[in-house]
Amino acid sequence: MPLLKEYSLTGLKKDFRRLGLPEYRANQVFHWLYKKGVRDFAEMNNLPQQVLQVLAGNYELNAFAGAQEYISQDRSRKYLLTLTDRNQVEAVFIPAGERRTLCVSTQVGCKFSCGMCASGLKSFVRHLTAGEIVDQLLYVQRQAKTKITNIVFMGMGEPLDNYDHVSQSIQLINSQEGLGLAARRITLSTAGYLPGIAKLAAFDCQVNLSLSLHATTDEQRTKLMPINKKYPLREVLKSCMDYFQKTGRIVTLEYVLLKKFNDTLEDAQRLATIARDLKGKVNLLFFNPFPELKYKPVSQKSMEQFESWLKSRKVPVTIRKSRGADIFAACGQLAAQKTGVKL
Repeated sequence: MPLLKEYSLTGLKKDFRRLGLPEYRANQVFHWLYKKGVRDFAEMNNLPQQVLQVLAGNYELNAFAGAQEYISQDRSRKYLLTLTDRNQVEAVFIPAGERRTLCVSTQVGCKFSCGMCASGLKSFVRHLTAGEIVDQLLYVQRQAKTKITNIVFMGMGEPLDNYDHVSQSIQLINSQEGLGLAARRITLSTAGYLPGIAKLAAFDCQVNLSLSLHATTDEQRTKLMPINKKYPLREVLKSCMDYFQKTGRIVTLEYVLLKKFNDTLEDAQRLATIARDLKGKVNLLFFNPFPELKYKPVSQKSMEQFESWLKSRKVPVTIRKSRGADIFAACGQLAAQKTGVKL
């Protein structure tokens, strides 16, 4: 049976007509799904029993057959989610003051095998559907007993390789009848998947775009990110500039510092040139080790020196603090691992 959370409100009304249900029932169901976060049809207590029976006989309500929750010393939480086909993905909840961010996955595994990311160690299995993406938010929001304020598509998988389902999920997250989360609170990260960047630029929802850059020459980037063979740096940066010009949204350059690989003054100079040309900003990240990844993190001193080099060249730059590394929930560590303190 189809997952109920796959449908737009218009699509659900159409399907309800097929089932002989009045259209206004779809509005009621959407309210229960996205405003109340119910996970059992019986919780929809303003619907007649006959309607509930039709729903239960024609739709799946939840995307997950099971879940495990792990808590970090820094209060972030990792959710290992088992899909109904027994595949597993991870989502990470990151509270910070009034900001409560959820990092969601978009694929089971990943095709792109980036050298600083554990998700690529797990072979690609399939795309997540829009409903499976949205249900990560709904599930965590209910478990954490708080409203998610920001969504980042930075979990397992390449979001723009799954553009159709990801864009559909964004519409559900952004729409007022859905979760009503503003586009400026939604950020999508890409390794540089050109066809998806072009589609996103034409998408009628101006979400934030982050480019996982991590290297400033084709030679470096190809060693680290095989996608660069197909979509070289110059083409990726041009596509990001097109995105900025069409949407007005500043592109963020994500740059993980790797010891003795991309951490020199020359690297900083090239990164500054790229950022200025793109009119973008830079997020510097510490590398989060994972047993099967060969790279090493830089020291705090080296990170601050690199930041200083960029600032001296008038580049907006932030050192992004890692969260959840003790439970393998930090950036680059998501690989559907049963790791951490289970709650």
